[in-house]
Amino acid sequence: MTSDSHVPEVRIRRANRDDCAAILEIYNHAVLHTTASYDYEPRTLDQRLDWFDAHQRDDLAIFVAEASTGEVVGWSALNKYHDRVGFRFTAENSIYVAETWRGRGLGGRLLEPLIRAAEARGLHVIIAAIDAENTTSVRLHARFGFEKAGHFRQVGFKFDRWLDVVYMQRLIST
Repeated sequence: MTSDSHVPEVRIRRANRDDCAAILEIYNHAVLHTTASYDYEPRTLDQRLDWFDAHQRDDLAIFVAEASTGEVVGWSALNKYHDRVGFRFTAENSIYVAETWRGRGLGGRLLEPLIRAAEARGLHVIIAAIDAENTTSVRLHARFGFEKAGHFRQVGFKFDRWLDVVYMQRLIST
């Protein structure tokens, strides 16, 4: 499904708690410089550690892309969609790649194991909430079987402008 011939020496593996500082750095860069997240303020390491612990407790997968140097250059996660029990078979995904590593196919390599982890956990649906201008992410998700489920206009506000969100979903089991 993916071609990783143009991604030099990067391995995808399950994240561990020691990866949280690198995950945080990648996320905070996106917060400050992109609309991939609608957060305004960077998160703290304590917040990221709490996030990691909650994912472990809830059996929600987190993966990292690790370069041959040992540097974490991207990450992906399954996240709770809602706390209500009726949504327990649905997860929302996150994929973030370090700025200097974008455009090398890491997004697909980080999405693929999330889908397998969702299947193994018995999830029914993965949801992706994507900034509408992020056509790269929309195309990536479509390539992995996600279908557009909605387009919410001007529901976000960042960098002094209104932003649209595209919702995509992939059914895991029938």
